[in-house]
Amino acid sequence: MKKYYATAIVKFKTSVLEPQGKAILLSLSEKGHKEFSQIRVGKFIEVELVAENDREAQAKISQLAEDYLYNSVMETCELKVVAQES
Repeated sequence: MKKYYATAIVKFKTSVLEPQGKAILLSLSEKGHKEFSQIRVGKFIEVELVAENDREAQAKISQLAEDYLYNSVMETCELKVVAQES
């Protein structure tokens, strides 16, 4: 078994209203920062896992993401899996 490190970046789809980003943008605007036109907030998730090989590691993290990390109706998810050095 080999150790892997995976990251998932979860963001709302552009067609979905993202209220936390809108609140930050409004707050900045109220403080005189008019140079910002859009802010969107997402999630950055780090995972360590073990697998037999790269393909299995990718499959495991993909399944985890689909089942638990994001809602495919409203969000997108970028995954990156890297083998850890021994």
